[in-house]
Amino acid sequence: MRILHIGNTAGVASVIAKFMDRIFDTKSLVVMREVFDKYGLTTYGEVWNCGAKVFALKCLWLARKFDIVHVHDFDKLVPWLKCLYRNKPAILHYHGTRIRKRWKEREKFWSKADVVFVSTPDLLEDAPDHAIYMPNPVDTDLFYPMTNCNRKPKSALAFRYHLDEKKAMSYAKKYSLQLTILERNIPHKEMPKIFNQYEYYVDRTEIPSLSKTALEALACGLSVICWDGELVEKLPTEHKPENVAYKIYNIYSMSLQEMRMFKAPLF
Repeated sequence: MRILHIGNTAGVASVIAKFMDRIFDTKSLVVMREVFDKYGLTTYGEVWNCGAKVFALKCLWLARKFDIVHVHDFDKLVPWLKCLYRNKPAILHYHGTRIRKRWKEREKFWSKADVVFVSTPDLLEDAPDHAIYMPNPVDTDLFYPMTNCNRKPKSALAFRYHLDEKKAMSYAKKYSLQLTILERNIPHKEMPKIFNQYEYYVDRTEIPSLSKTALEALACGLSVICWDGELVEKLPTEHKPENVAYKIYNIYSMSLQEMRMFKAPLF
């Protein structure tokens, strides 16, 4: 089975493709525009230095070689894919602001997809009944507790991204933590070293779901303070990459007719 991933929002496609290929011996290719990959999230796949129109045309041409096309956020491409390859499954995977509170506005794009995934539960608000929540996977090859690190006792880390700093500081005070707030401009492969210096991570406060960064912090052994001030101490099993790969592979293995029969969430 050959799968083309178009786009790599938050590096999710790279994680899915890597573990899918490892576990099920599929042949996956992830393609991403360089302008949207400043921090090196495409750890598995290719980064192209080209404009939006050239990227779209290259993807449409390349899709002819693959059995399944898995599009991440780039929903405008889906109608074109289905026009050119009517009998080729096209999966559309939304990851956040592209679709949050915009389902009606973008219906002309997602309605053409054979399957629609969303990466966090909050995105199911106002979603069509057939949209499937597909948990974000974490690359546990990269994010894990390091044995040689010296974590600062009662230390917490946060990034200035969808963060109300006053709220974050109040959460740190609640748990008697010393909070450090950094800019989110760290190369992806350096993030595990950063995480392993701290005991806690304060997640984004403005979106009611665990971010992928928070999941990576959990994989590194940190406790995470969520948007509502509650504490999560372990990476939920649904976010382990092998479990996500298994769920997606079951859908990849369906016929196009079976995919189109979705009437309600499967998971």
